[in-house]
Amino acid sequence: MAIYNIMVVDDSLLTSKKITAMLHEQGHRVVQVCKTGAEAIDEYRFHRPNLVTMDITMPDMDGIAATIGILEHDPKAKVIMVTSHGQEQMVVRALDAGARGYVLKPVNPVKLKEMIEQVMRRP
Repeated sequence: MAIYNIMVVDDSLLTSKKITAMLHEQGHRVVQVCKTGAEAIDEYRFHRPNLVTMDITMPDMDGIAATIGILEHDPKAKVIMVTSHGQEQMVVRALDAGARGYVLKPVNPVKLKEMIEQVMRRP
């Protein structure tokens, strides 16, 4: 299995810690954890991760706007949205904006692994 540099974006410390632990268990490197969409855009430029896990709802800027900001800088960026049940409309908007996939909260490690593999297989 390939090892990727991943940036985790979530305003919930608990969620970002859980996702980070799952990614480490899968052998990946978490190169940055961001609490806001604006921070994610800035840090993406610096760290250039292979993949970003992006929370949809954050206080300063939602994950859709942050994804658009990252893709403006790097059109080949790979972003997986992390969302709660009942946010289907936002997921559709995120995918339309360029996100490559999504996982539901609470994040299941097997589903996360499958989504990463699926997203990273595509050019």
